[in-house]
Amino acid sequence: MSGPGLPSRPRVLVVEDEPKVARALREGLEGEGYEVDTARTGEDGFFCASSRPFDLLVLDVMLPGRDGFEILAALRAQGLSLPVVILTARDAVSDRVRGLDQGADDYVVKPFAFPELAARIRALLRRGRTGESLQAVVGDLNLDLRARQVSRGGRELDLTPREFELLEYLVRHAGHLVSREMLARDVWHETSRGTPLDNVIDVHIARLRKKVDNGADTKLIHTIRGVGFLVREEPP
Repeated sequence: MSGPGLPSRPRVLVVEDEPKVARALREGLEGEGYEVDTARTGEDGFFCASSRPFDLLVLDVMLPGRDGFEILAALRAQGLSLPVVILTARDAVSDRVRGLDQGADDYVVKPFAFPELAARIRALLRRGRTGESLQAVVGDLNLDLRARQVSRGGRELDLTPREFELLEYLVRHAGHLVSREMLARDVWHETSRGTPLDNVIDVHIARLRKKVDNGADTKLIHTIRGVGFLVREEPP
């Protein structure tokens, strides 16, 4: 990870049922330097946004099954706070008000110019960075992101630079599964390596777990066999 804030390539989820629009948004946003996932239905979008870490959500209103307003309300009810841009063909004031009341951060009416959408996304991501706390906390674990110091239950932990980066990434995604592929990409910055980093990552996780969880009543770093890792106070 490139220091406090967003990863070097922010992750955007686009929930859009029109294939041509979804493809155009993916290609345009990837051209802007974002990593983009897409979903075609409200249910798929809800599942993706609930189970994977994203930096921003682009959400169409008119979706098969549950519409965008319902999905947004459910995500906010779960406590998900990522920025959300609503896309809709309806320009009625009541629709705009409903979207904002449900927790949308911005509202773009179709048809729209892509540069305008891209500018709004950049503004929302900048706003997220400038307002970000320099402390990250899970239970009694505290990370001081500026001083790069870690303590648990008031006891300072002695971490290597790599262990700090690894723990910071896991804590930033607390409550979400983090795969080995994500760690290889965002912590080790290895995207074209011929052999996986799985063994290296597992060794670092084991060392980090000893420093963070040994002697503690509550374990924070959990391994989900065959999937990856999860930081949370309760057992997964």
